[in-house]
Amino acid sequence: MKRIPWNLICLAVLIAYPFVPGIASVRGIPLGPKIGDIFIYAILALGLNVVVGQAGLFQLGIAAFFAIGAYITGILTVSELPFQIGFWWALAASTVGAAVAGVLLAAPTLRLRGDYLAIVTLGFAEVLKYTLINIESITNGPRGLNPVPPPSLAWIRMAPAWDTDYRGFYFLVLGLLVLVVWILRNMERSRLGRALTAIREDELAAQCMGVKTTPVKLIAFAIGAGLAGMAGCLCATRLQNTGAPTSYDFSVSIIVICFLIIGGLGNVYGAILGAFVIRGFDVILSPILDQVVQHRFPGTQSVFLTFTNWRLLFFGMALILMMRFRPEGILPAEGMREELHEKAGA
Repeated sequence: MKRIPWNLICLAVLIAYPFVPGIASVRGIPLGPKIGDIFIYAILALGLNVVVGQAGLFQLGIAAFFAIGAYITGILTVSELPFQIGFWWALAASTVGAAVAGVLLAAPTLRLRGDYLAIVTLGFAEVLKYTLINIESITNGPRGLNPVPPPSLAWIRMAPAWDTDYRGFYFLVLGLLVLVVWILRNMERSRLGRALTAIREDELAAQCMGVKTTPVKLIAFAIGAGLAGMAGCLCATRLQNTGAPTSYDFSVSIIVICFLIIGGLGNVYGAILGAFVIRGFDVILSPILDQVVQHRFPGTQSVFLTFTNWRLLFFGMALILMMRFRPEGILPAEGMREELHEKAGA
């Protein structure tokens, strides 16, 4: 009897979830919109995984492309600006615009390696953040752009995930996530995917074997930035605003890197798992545990009995234990598993 792949089982569960009665919320916390948020961050993690996990290029500026996608969407859709082209064209423009920005950043910096590349990409993210604040006539400065309208599909105007019926937006983001996974899985088995793996393992050896490393790395940056721009568009649509430029800071890039560390570097499913573990812990488990503690100790205002105040401590401990006992992550790529276990045992 042929076994059903586990990834198809997980997809079936996610598709069926909105139709199962009785599990729409836990302790009054709606789960559907929270899971939709995790889908968005999973797309963002997949973009960084192409650059860091598959190509081995250490960059800390993924938050900048996330912001570019969100602000392109805001500029092209809000009513106070003249464009108002709608969600679908804004989604395409955000993806392409962020990809172009990724190429423009990568082209003069690809000669850098390791920490130097990380510093340049981090600097780009910081410069972009303050640029968005200063061009107030376009971006509305530190206040951001709003309201970003919900998407529409043919004659159906889709309710955003924050409304009573979240299912339209939920399935839209899930569909885009599945499409991205399908594209990246096929890319892994393609000539481009093998070239990215070769560059990650040994760039000099890849060059000796005839791999044109510069174009391949530019493509990796473009794909990673484009997926981050797509995630930014979806996030702005989900929140109905672009958010303040300061919300796209260094911590966003670090959290997404942690998705890959926990889930597994170089593996598409590992990146998604990391997003579910870390983001799910932050937006689903922590509020539930807060309510459990408050129910157990009613009326107390002590900061020591609020789980949210302790979540970063538990998160840091989990990262330390993961790096000590399983540095390759939960679901790493095969090459990363062998490489990191060899380093850990040395």
